[in-house]
Amino acid sequence: MLKFLNAQQVERYHRDGYLFPLRAMARDEAAKYRAALEAHEARMGGPLSGLGGPARFKNHLLLRWVHELVVHPTVLDAVEDVIGPDILCYTSTFFIKEPHSPQITAWHQDATYFGLRPHEHVTAWIALTDSAPQSGCLEFARGGGDLGILRHKANAIEHSVNGGRQKIVEGFEVIDPAFAPLRPGEFSLHHTLCLHRSAPNDGSERRIGLGVSYVPTRVRHIGSKRMPAMLVRGDDRYGHFDLEPAPAGDFDDAAQAAHAHAYARYRENYNEQLAWHEAGTMPAE
Repeated sequence: MLKFLNAQQVERYHRDGYLFPLRAMARDEAAKYRAALEAHEARMGGPLSGLGGPARFKNHLLLRWVHELVVHPTVLDAVEDVIGPDILCYTSTFFIKEPHSPQITAWHQDATYFGLRPHEHVTAWIALTDSAPQSGCLEFARGGGDLGILRHKANAIEHSVNGGRQKIVEGFEVIDPAFAPLRPGEFSLHHTLCLHRSAPNDGSERRIGLGVSYVPTRVRHIGSKRMPAMLVRGDDRYGHFDLEPAPAGDFDDAAQAAHAHAYARYRENYNEQLAWHEAGTMPAE
């Protein structure tokens, strides 16, 4: 039985590789999370968009309010409707474009360097501000998930909001991409093989979103080292990942240790997946 989506929405997600807009919370609730983010940025000494690296990564291990977003029941209900009831959060990342910022993402697929098999990973992109074409909202290629993983090149573009600065370099053509505008408190879903990009923020306001990567517990990781993930709904009957703790307090010792371990392991995996991808030696699935 579906919990949040209807049958037509589920069919659209599996056909197109994306679905939007979906509402998780009211605008005023989203505004509270934005205020919490900006208070956190003030403590950190600057916007996360400038700090980069671990400052944008897996804050749900460090901050209880980010954990609240990752386990938001409406978001999880929608995710459950497309991947099933046993759900891990593999990672989360803040994607922030400052006003009049040149930051972009080139056409890419999330699956390229994650090393997750089978390809059932879904990203929920939760908007804390307006995300519109003028501010560089997500754009999706229609039906791109049928292509498999295309050849990417890392460190290939300037001003990328993605740390890997990757872009697709294998021949492909996107005709009439679907812009995915979102209002504060809304979210989109996209499949790990869905081609997507975003343009610069030409507007006068920040564009703030949290991208949360969810996988069913049956998904495994093909890298040489075990990866951590957080069980956010249901049961883990497979044990493919080391389960991460929710933060008991903001930036407490256990939370900082879990975050440091997760970031170090994530970078190791990323570098391994990148080397395999560029050498054409990806292990058999």
